[in-house]
Amino acid sequence: MSSVSQLQSPTQDEIILAVNNVEVVFNDVILVLRGLNLTAERGKITALLGANGAGKSTTLKAIAGLLGSEDGEVSRGDIVYNGMNITEMSPEQRVRNGTFLVMEGRGIVQDMTVIENLRLGAFTQPQKNVAEDMEKVFTYFPRLKERTGLAGYLSGGEQQMLAIGRALMARPDLIMMDEPSMGLSPLLVKEVFGIIKRMNEELGISVLLVEQNANMALRAADYGYIMENGKIVLDGTAEELMNNEDVKEFYLGGGGNERKSFKNIKSFKRRKRWL
Repeated sequence: MSSVSQLQSPTQDEIILAVNNVEVVFNDVILVLRGLNLTAERGKITALLGANGAGKSTTLKAIAGLLGSEDGEVSRGDIVYNGMNITEMSPEQRVRNGTFLVMEGRGIVQDMTVIENLRLGAFTQPQKNVAEDMEKVFTYFPRLKERTGLAGYLSGGEQQMLAIGRALMARPDLIMMDEPSMGLSPLLVKEVFGIIKRMNEELGISVLLVEQNANMALRAADYGYIMENGKIVLDGTAEELMNNEDVKEFYLGGGGNERKSFKNIKSFKRRKRWL
């Protein structure tokens, strides 16, 4: 794995999540993740970037324990969360231990109200915590308090806010987010990422963020990974990645004084350059 960072590696106490040499296979034959290694630091935002089909969503589902529903499995390696090996742990137990995945497409229950959706996120919590936690959600997403109808009638931005708010109801230490900007206007994307950053700073929640909007993700993140073909090909601090010429060229819409024509760039060239 290539790295542009020269900073001292985080200690074990500083790492909330470690994915160690993980391979994921679907239908017993399709290898999607190929010896994947990454870590997420406690209290930090970590971005996982890459093109469609790179394996980003599969990575989050592996961490959340949701591969079985798609006939997938972790065939090698292990996933360690807060010092515990959770590779074989059930999805429900992972949520109880402090992880929560906000899935691509939001996954809200459209024929339930906002309040009912939020209560659904609190299914692992004692009933006495629900009212307090709901008020906390409304401090970050005040417009949700005004929406009394069914969740299916919310705008796309409001549905994304509800999905993140539902995650907060589980009192997680680590929130994983899959494409939170998908389908949102630029103004709403900026608002949602501002709230994610604020939650991280004020609540100390660690965030593992999968996102195709590399500019916005790196502006919010502390550290980032670039993924291609099921493996990490580059990593570094967010600032280092934003200043890296290859990242600029392929993910940030620039690189050097002259922008190369994308049609003339072969994928194997950048893999060889990075590996």
